[in-house]
Amino acid sequence: MATFPEYIAQNEERDGVRFSWNVWPSSRLEATRMVVPVASLITPLKERPDLPPIQYEPVLCSRATCRAVLNPLCQVDYRAKLWACNFCYQRNQFPPSYAGISEVNQPAELLPQFSTIEYVVQRGPQMPLVFLYVVDTCMEDEDLQALKESLQMSLSLLPPTALVGLITFGRMVQVHELGCEGISKSYVFRGTKDLNAKQLQEMLGLTKPAAPQGRAPQTAQQPLSNRFLQPVQKIDMNLTDLLGELQRDPWPVTQGKRPLRSLGVAMSIAVGLLECTFPNTGARIMTFIGGPATQGPGMVVGDELKMPIRSWHDLEKDNAKYTKKATKHYESLANRASTNGHIIDIYACALDQTGLLEMKCCTNSTGGYMVMADSFNTSLFKQTFQRVFTKDVQGSFKMAFGATLEVKTSREIKVSGAIGPCVSLGAKGPSVSENEIGNGGTCQWKMCGLDPMTTLALYFEVVNQVLSYTSCRSTNVHVEVMIKR
Repeated sequence: MATFPEYIAQNEERDGVRFSWNVWPSSRLEATRMVVPVASLITPLKERPDLPPIQYEPVLCSRATCRAVLNPLCQVDYRAKLWACNFCYQRNQFPPSYAGISEVNQPAELLPQFSTIEYVVQRGPQMPLVFLYVVDTCMEDEDLQALKESLQMSLSLLPPTALVGLITFGRMVQVHELGCEGISKSYVFRGTKDLNAKQLQEMLGLTKPAAPQGRAPQTAQQPLSNRFLQPVQKIDMNLTDLLGELQRDPWPVTQGKRPLRSLGVAMSIAVGLLECTFPNTGARIMTFIGGPATQGPGMVVGDELKMPIRSWHDLEKDNAKYTKKATKHYESLANRASTNGHIIDIYACALDQTGLLEMKCCTNSTGGYMVMADSFNTSLFKQTFQRVFTKDVQGSFKMAFGATLEVKTSREIKVSGAIGPCVSLGAKGPSVSENEIGNGGTCQWKMCGLDPMTTLALYFEVVNQVLSYTSCRSTNVHVEVMIKR
């Protein structure tokens, strides 16, 4: 027989869940005296080769305020074809498709080894994935050439139906129109003025056409972004050539000055472009920067080289001139992107600081990647960037978009919050604790992007007065994750 630590380790390996304690505290008073709170780490997309996905809808509790999923801890009456929810104790009838179940013929969701289970449910039309490249051109020719080769390589790793867009920036920001054949066309924006989604929509001509009068036959409308976000299979050669022709920012840089880099405006335009064309659709904004933002919203340092970028002592003494304003700008972009389910990745490859402190909220809130290296020509960047497009045995990306995490608990426990790459959905319920930890005050969170290594920490509060010691493995904490791949 396995020892208790081995049993715990086997369960953690199987379910991708690790609790801070192996037993619950005996009472609420005992819980308040604990130095380490009752919490768990959960990896929603943990790879389980032994766990086949279930190709049908889950069975839910019939009580409207519960809606928990049938699981191995529920009590089942096989003769009457009834099951009792282990969260609210509601007795539920099995659907007709479960008429043949018995003690020896149990569905997968009642087997003890399936305490974690995956359902594959087809709901609504499948939208194509969107990859929007935001490329800094204020870098050395060697770095820019290496970056262009990596971007060209990534096009061959994308699905043929994936939509791709390109934004380049230096002193100005250029949104490239990929629907043109035989000519390169782009829309140029000043790098010192921020634009909201509505203004960008009007300037790029993405407003919806007026509806025709009369009862003319309706035709399938093309996506509003068909000029700036095109399927890979349609513009593969044109985009490869366009990337190969990219040159350094043409604006001259005088001695003793930094190049003018409009990073904040470029990211704002990228967020706005997806915001007005593909809201609530899986999309990645992949930002490649070779230095700090030096002008416009989001700048972290001036263009004078004699003025160094903020140091740790400047931050400690609140003497960083641009930090607060830049952080506020990037937090606004992170909120807009997370609201629409879009991911922001940041690849900062430079020998100098690039302002990742101010931009960290963009990746933290959206579940994106933040990679820092010395150069785009290093193997560290090239191998890391290629791993983003890793695929499983079925040929699907090991990444997911638009996940919703919902936590249901029994009446003795409440959830205090979550810490990780997620944002609150503000869903109230009987399982929500008044004591907030991290993103609290809710039992549902949105994760714009996640992969098999993405892990969140969930914190719980024991609210009952007296409770016997119970193993965490048999506790009624149910986690649902809905994912769009």
